[in-house]
Amino acid sequence: MRHYETTYILRPNLGEDQFTEIIERTNSIITGDGGTVIEVDRWGMRKLAYEIKKEVQGYYVYVNYAAPGKTVDEIERIFRIDDRLLRYLTIKLADSMDQAAIEKEQQRIAARSEAGEEQPEAEAAAPAAESGEATAEKSE
Repeated sequence: MRHYETTYILRPNLGEDQFTEIIERTNSIITGDGGTVIEVDRWGMRKLAYEIKKEVQGYYVYVNYAAPGKTVDEIERIFRIDDRLLRYLTIKLADSMDQAAIEKEQQRIAARSEAGEEQPEAEAAAPAAESGEATAEKSE
């Protein structure tokens, strides 16, 4: 199995039930092909940097998983067909990942969330603004 992360953006007007249905369907594709979902992080509603399909906001979802290559092909095939998705991006993090590496990654994520490493958005953006770093959003 390979280690992947996929980030996808859903249309903002779908509602919580459809957000959950799409996320569960994606996770079931991964587990159905023998993969393992390591982390699902709902980033929630965010302003898009630019307009996509006449939408200015989107619901972001991040999935970290280990799966065979054919799983990514199937997920992206479904994403291309589904009009409820605005964009998606899959990145291969590692060529191979065994069960021990999966457990180690899950422990690292659990330790990070217990330590409270995740900051609220406003607090995370403040240090970047002070140091003069560029932000991801464009102002138009």
